[in-house]
Amino acid sequence: MKRFAAAALACLMFAGLFAGCGSKPASSAGGENSAAVTEPTPSPTPEPDPYSPNPLTGLEKDESYPEGQRITAIMVNNIVGCRPQRGLSDAKVLYEIKVEGGITRFMALYDDYNSIPTVGPIRSARDQFFRMVLPFQPLYVHIGESSVQKQYIADYDYSEWNLDDNKDSNLFWRDQNRLNQGYPLEHTAYTSGERIAATVSNKGIDDRRSYNSAIFDFVPYDESARTLTGGEASEVTIYHSASYRTRMNYDAASGKYMMSQYASGSYSPTVDENNGVQLSFDNVLVLFTDIHTYPGHEAKDLQYVAYGDGGVGYYYNGGRFEEVRWLKGTDLDVLRIVSADGTETPVQINCGTSYVAVVDIDEAINFEEPGQTEEQASSSAQG
Repeated sequence: MKRFAAAALACLMFAGLFAGCGSKPASSAGGENSAAVTEPTPSPTPEPDPYSPNPLTGLEKDESYPEGQRITAIMVNNIVGCRPQRGLSDAKVLYEIKVEGGITRFMALYDDYNSIPTVGPIRSARDQFFRMVLPFQPLYVHIGESSVQKQYIADYDYSEWNLDDNKDSNLFWRDQNRLNQGYPLEHTAYTSGERIAATVSNKGIDDRRSYNSAIFDFVPYDESARTLTGGEASEVTIYHSASYRTRMNYDAASGKYMMSQYASGSYSPTVDENNGVQLSFDNVLVLFTDIHTYPGHEAKDLQYVAYGDGGVGYYYNGGRFEEVRWLKGTDLDVLRIVSADGTETPVQINCGTSYVAVVDIDEAINFEEPGQTEEQASSSAQG
């Protein structure tokens, strides 16, 4: 009996702290000695966002990025008489490569065709551009193509994504103002994101692709940009031929290289006619290799670029440079930028927009080494 009474007393003494002896916890009139404290359920640790870079810039994709959409490549005329062009300031990557007659042409890459502004003048396709971007299977926009390019389209069964005037004339329009000003017909054709989207929809074109890799080996966007190790380079002048040259001047305020082009003995800023903005790029890549006329195509001087040979080059960013090598292998291989020391260590490219010049190795003698002026480079070339 005493043992039972002692147990009951102990139970009453602790009733204010714990729910014991089968009784509910006692409530306290003054708010003290509250019931048993329930441990809070720990919040789950949030999963980190998956690393998801834009394949053309390496930057983090924002809400407007068109996930799963093919990139779009557009051929743009660059003959002196067609300038200024439109829509190039919106391109994420711009390629410049020599075509026939020593002139150059552009291929502009965009990550969302819906947002592309008016672009042009649109010009015909060439295989040196198509082969460069083929691994990413873009929508390829142009008017007409060389006989060699036509064979590449057939060989790679690419006709569905080869958007040109021969398939859908509604993809382009002619600028009547330019026609009235006396521009040649081939300098007056333009397209836009609205026209491209309508063509994709009307033709039922497959515009879906998921990209597992970016166009370059970019520095991760959640890390600081790296400082190039080769020294300062505030100006880059690229000789494509005797009459076609491109100059990039580094603007420290914006951290970008500002583009100008040569004509009539002097350089003029390369301006987008849509908005009056001078073209500028975070990254500049100058890649040298053998470029020569295709055997059997001497009459039209169609140019072959020896991508399979790889070559030497320079990478510019942040007012500095590095010597590099580049490799591509087959047409289906992605361009790789590697170290110039023979180890083929991948070279990381800082995030941002890029200008890529593929240049005939014969023009390397005219190329201005980083830190040289054009006059110094010319003097070195002459002896």
